[in-house]
Amino acid sequence: MRYCRYRGQPKAHLQHMFTAIVVNIERLRGLPPTEETPSPRPPTAFQTFLDQQGIPRSKSWRTLGRGRLT
Repeated sequence: MRYCRYRGQPKAHLQHMFTAIVVNIERLRGLPPTEETPSPRPPTAFQTFLDQQGIPRSKSWRTLGRGRLT
């Protein structure tokens, strides 16, 4: 990793980025697996407002516009 294989700053930068990605993957592979599921994110202020007002909110923003285009 000391010497760069390519000439030119853009190619050298790309090689450094790929090297960093591989090093991080190797580090993650060595970690013990976690059996805990991550806790869900707390609701945003807007989601809390919708809940307080009794306004239903969809699970995903992708479903908001469906059905109107047909």
